[in-house]
Amino acid sequence: MRPKYWGLRTGYLITFAALAGLEVMAWFSCRLWFWILLAPCVLAFGYTLYKLIMLSQNLRRLVRSVEDQLKLGGTDTVFRLSIPALVVTPEKEIVCVNRAFETATGLEGLFGSRLNKITTESLEGIQTHPGRTIQIQDHFFKAYVIPSSGEKGKLFVLLFVEITNLQKTYEKYQKTKPVVMNIMLDSYEEVIKNIPESEKTRVLSEINRDLEDYIARDSGFLRKLDRDRYLAVVENDRFQQMVEDKFSVLDTVRNMSSWERVPITLSIGIGCMSDSISQNEKDASTSLEMALGRGGDQVAIKTANGYDFFGGVSKGVEKRTKVKSRILANAMSELIEASDNVLIMGHSYADLDAIGAAVGMARACTCMGKDVRIVVNRQKCLATQLIDHLAQNGEDGFFATEEEVLPAIRRDTLLFIVDTHSANFVESRRVYEACKRVVIIDHHRKVVDYIENTLISFHEPYASSTSEMVTELVQYFPHCKLTTCDAEALMSGIMLDTKNFIMKTGVRTFEAAAYLRRMGADTVAVKKLFAGSMETYQRRSSLVTAAEIYRRCAIAVTEIPMPDIRVVAPQAADELLSINNVDASFVLYREGDVVHVSARSMGGMNVQLIMEKLGGGGHLSMAGAQIKAKDCSKVKKQLLEAIDEYYDTM
Repeated sequence: MRPKYWGLRTGYLITFAALAGLEVMAWFSCRLWFWILLAPCVLAFGYTLYKLIMLSQNLRRLVRSVEDQLKLGGTDTVFRLSIPALVVTPEKEIVCVNRAFETATGLEGLFGSRLNKITTESLEGIQTHPGRTIQIQDHFFKAYVIPSSGEKGKLFVLLFVEITNLQKTYEKYQKTKPVVMNIMLDSYEEVIKNIPESEKTRVLSEINRDLEDYIARDSGFLRKLDRDRYLAVVENDRFQQMVEDKFSVLDTVRNMSSWERVPITLSIGIGCMSDSISQNEKDASTSLEMALGRGGDQVAIKTANGYDFFGGVSKGVEKRTKVKSRILANAMSELIEASDNVLIMGHSYADLDAIGAAVGMARACTCMGKDVRIVVNRQKCLATQLIDHLAQNGEDGFFATEEEVLPAIRRDTLLFIVDTHSANFVESRRVYEACKRVVIIDHHRKVVDYIENTLISFHEPYASSTSEMVTELVQYFPHCKLTTCDAEALMSGIMLDTKNFIMKTGVRTFEAAAYLRRMGADTVAVKKLFAGSMETYQRRSSLVTAAEIYRRCAIAVTEIPMPDIRVVAPQAADELLSINNVDASFVLYREGDVVHVSARSMGGMNVQLIMEKLGGGGHLSMAGAQIKAKDCSKVKKQLLEAIDEYYDTM
C-alpha cells in the first residue's frame, strides 16, 4: 500500500514542479508570460495540495476500515505477520499486502491490483478447498482464506504457507517412483526349438541387448529370472517416456529375424499405481496374466479403473504342448467326482461353438455318472439347427431352461462356463450367481471384467475355438467316449470359429478334428448345420451390397428389422472379407435401443482393439460390441473415429 501511495503523490509533485519551472523561465525571459502563467500555476498548486490531502485522508480511512473489518487486534497486524498475507475485496481487488509476501514472491506494488495478477486460482476455489496448493512465480504455497465482515463491507485475508521445497521433493519423488515390469518372451519353446545352438545364442543375445538398451537406458535395471522371464524396475519418469513412444520395444523385438520364421514377441505386465514396490510387483504379475490372456505381444498396465493396453497387433502363436490340457482334465475330473450335479452354459445367444463345447463337456460328465444339464434359452439361441440335430438322434436330454435348473442348484453343484469368461455375457446371470463352484473354459482374449472367483480357469487365447479345447480335454477324462452326435457338435464349433479351417488354425486344430473324425463325425452332416434359408441368403446379400469402403475397411449398416439378424450380420461380415483390398469388415444393426457391431478380419487388422474402443471385445480376427443408441449413425461415427485412431497409432 505504501509504494502505491508514494507513487501517486510523486505524480502530483512532478506536475507542479514542471509548472513552477515554466514560471521561473518566464520571469527571466518575458515578464508578460510570467503574469499570464501565474494564475494557472497557483490553481495547479492548490489542486495538487488538495489531491494530496484527500489521498492521505482516503488512505487512512481505507486502512481504518480494513483494520476494523479484519479485527485482528492492531493497526499493523497484517503487516507484522511472519507468513505471507494479503487482503482482497469481494471484487478480488488487493487492498493490503504485507512485507513477508513481497519477500517470499518478489512481487511489489500490488496494491489496487486484481488477484488474478498473481495466481490463476479463484478466491472461491481457495475457499472451497482450504490448503490448496497454488503457484506464484516459481514458488508454491498452501493457501487459506479468512473472511471478515463489518458494517462497511466484507474483506478476505489470504494466508500463504510456503511449501516450495516440499513440492519440489514431491515432484522429484513422482519422477523417481519405482515402476515394476514383468516381461515374458512369448512362445519361448517354439522360438528355440530345433534351431542350432549358435542361432539360439544369437536370438537370445539380441533380445537381451534390446531389453537392456530400452529398460536401463537412463535409470532402472533389468534382471533375468528364468529362460523366458525378466523383471525390470524403472523410474516413473522413464516409464512415462515409454508410454509416449507406445513401448517401441514391442516392435523392435517383433521385427527380429528368427529360425523357421517363428515370430518373436514380448508380453509385459506393469504395476505403477501403488507406493509399495511389493504391491506394484503383484499388479505387474496380474497385468502380465492379462496380457497373455489377450494373446500376448502387448503391454498391460494396471490402473485405478482397470487396465491400459498397448500393442497386440500380431497373431497369437499356437502352443504345441498338451501337458496343460492333461493336467487340467485330471483336476476337472476330481471336481466333477466331488460334485452332486453339474451345470453347463455358454454365452447369451449361444452359437455352435458354445453349444458344441457344452455338449462335449456334458458327455464327459455323463460318462463319470453325474447328472448334467446344459442351460440354454432356445428363443435366443443361434445354434437351434444343432439342437434339432441332437433331438433327431435322441440326444437332446441335456438341455434345460434357467427356471428348470435353478431349483436343482445345491452347495456342491459344479458350473462349467464355456466360450466366455465375462459374467456380463453368460447365458444366465442368476445361475452363475447361485453357483459357488465355477470352472471356465474359453478361448477369447481376456477382457477386463473377467470372472475371478473360479476353481479352474482354462483360458487359451491361442486355441481356434472352445470346442477344440474341449476336444483335447475329453481325451483325458476317464472312460469318456464321444458319440457321433457329440463329435459332430464339437466339429461344428471348430468349423464355425475357423471359417471351415481357414482362420486361426494350427497343428492342434487339425489334431482335434482328426480325433473327432475317428469318433464318427460326418463333415457333410456338419456342413448342413450351417445351411440357411433363401430369405436369410437374400438379407445377407442386401447387407453386402449396401457396404462402403473406408480406409481398407468394409462397413455395412442396416436399420431394417430382421428376425435372423444375429445370424445374417456375422455371415455378411465374413463375406465382405472376400473383397479385394479389404483388411476388416464391420456390420452395424440395431435391436431396440442397442446397436450391435459385428467385426471380422483376416488377421491383418486387430478388430479386437477397435471394438474395445466401443466398449466391446473379442479376438484379433473376430470381435463385436453393443452400444446403447437409438440409431446407427452415431455408432458409425464412433467406429470411423476408432478406425482412424487405430491406423494413426500403428
